[in-house]
Amino acid sequence: MGTPDTSYQIFARIAADEWAWRRLEFPERLLDEPLVPRLRDVSLEAEERRAERWRQVDDQLQAIDRSTLDAGQAQDFDVYQYQIKTLIGRQNFRMFERPANADSGFWMDLTSQSRRHLGTADQARDYREWLGDIPRFIDQNIANMRAGIDRGFAPAQVSMIGREATIRSVAEDAAPEQTAFFQPLTTLPATVTDHDRLIADARAVIADQVLPAYRKLLDFFTCEYFPALPTDIAAVKGPGGEEFYACQLREYATTHLTAEQIHQIGLEQVASLRAEMADVAATVGFADADAMLAFMRTDPKFYATTPTQLLQFAAWQAKKFDAIAHHYFGRLPRMRFGIEEPDPDLAPFYTFGRGGPHRYVLNTYNLTARPLYSIPALTLHEAAPGHAFQMPFALEQTQHPAYRQKVYISAYGEGWGLYCERLGVEMGMYETPFELMGMLSYQMWRAVRLVIDPGMHALGWTRKQAQDFLRDNTAIGDHEIVTEVDRYIAWPGQATAYYLGMLKITEARRRAEQSLGTRFDIRSFHDQILSLGSVPLPVIDTAIDSFIAGGGASPFADSLQEGQIDVADL
Repeated sequence: MGTPDTSYQIFARIAADEWAWRRLEFPERLLDEPLVPRLRDVSLEAEERRAERWRQVDDQLQAIDRSTLDAGQAQDFDVYQYQIKTLIGRQNFRMFERPANADSGFWMDLTSQSRRHLGTADQARDYREWLGDIPRFIDQNIANMRAGIDRGFAPAQVSMIGREATIRSVAEDAAPEQTAFFQPLTTLPATVTDHDRLIADARAVIADQVLPAYRKLLDFFTCEYFPALPTDIAAVKGPGGEEFYACQLREYATTHLTAEQIHQIGLEQVASLRAEMADVAATVGFADADAMLAFMRTDPKFYATTPTQLLQFAAWQAKKFDAIAHHYFGRLPRMRFGIEEPDPDLAPFYTFGRGGPHRYVLNTYNLTARPLYSIPALTLHEAAPGHAFQMPFALEQTQHPAYRQKVYISAYGEGWGLYCERLGVEMGMYETPFELMGMLSYQMWRAVRLVIDPGMHALGWTRKQAQDFLRDNTAIGDHEIVTEVDRYIAWPGQATAYYLGMLKITEARRRAEQSLGTRFDIRSFHDQILSLGSVPLPVIDTAIDSFIAGGGASPFADSLQEGQIDVADL
């Protein structure tokens, strides 16, 4: 008779089976992964089937004795259980009926494939098949959105003004060649067999199926959906009320803190940052932080005059980090990133910048709202060592199950990005008091979110109150103040992830420094945090307990081969 499976073996089998199933259910892939020639099924029947599967998995997890797992196994369990409970929460509140918000939507996810490169005939055929699935996908999403507005579950109307532009840009194209969907076809090598026929076939699908589907979506959005959107901005006023908002906070901030507690933490952090900003203002001779911020908002020297100037300054910041990265990180990700602009139709509603695998997206729309003094902090957050560094780092952690490599948890990822902004002080990335104030303004921007997100969604704040509070406490331009507040309105809870995540990472570092003393190595600490993948915040606590107990050694300490040179010693 064989030895009974351990608790971890049982758990690992449950997780592996569900992950394999999840990958089939959600065929979306990174651009460097093969395209699956179909889109996900978002019908009501499919969504209910997913909900039932995740509830069954959750029941199986409840039967596992976590106390029998070692530290590493318990980390896997906690990360995975958080994911399952989050997925169940989304299904319980029928988030599939709300597939768009102020700066993202399922139709924009489709056009993001315009950056895909096609190198073979098979890839071209898969892409053509994928294009042919778009009408079905759009029809299902329209049905879901219609169900959402029927029960008052949709983003607030004020946050969706003008957002149909990203549909219109495809729907009103006169020819398939003008659409984003044609761009991958231009990358197909001319030497590919049947090149011209493959292009012609895909062009016909765009003309006969994709464009009519986008025209149908545009008509639905403008004539039916937008007019029916709720006018109240508070999440607690919609279906599910306070329970829905609490679920959003658990998903994005991985916390059980109440809206009131988060609001209070925000007020305390705002006060602390105001004191720091006052000190910086005094060093430059300003009466107070408000006077310095007013100067920074209005002096032309702080603003680029061309998009290229802004992009080049960001590129310089990224290369400045490259020169010192080995002093702060023992392990560096292998994936590189480029700097690009958002699609022109999305740019008016898009944030200043975003980062991820391969890319750092920098918004050059309305240059008078894009101060140069914000670029150092923005680049550290979105590019390196922030999102375009951390996400590839996670993908390379093959010692972890795939669900720890490829799932993004906001509190960890955004907390890390915000921590990187502050790390820039140690790294010497801020060369002027104005760049330092730009960083503090960005820190303040995220602290303010702790105040205004629960303020608007649970505590009765108006949109104008939120805009005024953001304007009064940061150097952010008026255009970005409007777009940011509207993003928080349309995406309840997400804005709280940043500062709460940074506070957790900062507290973990402080604890490690105090416990390890002279044995503390900043490179090893960063390696430890990044080696986790993307995790709920409580996992950071247990990981740092182990890090301290192990004497502060990098998790990659044994990876250097005999004779290999440590670049930090060069």
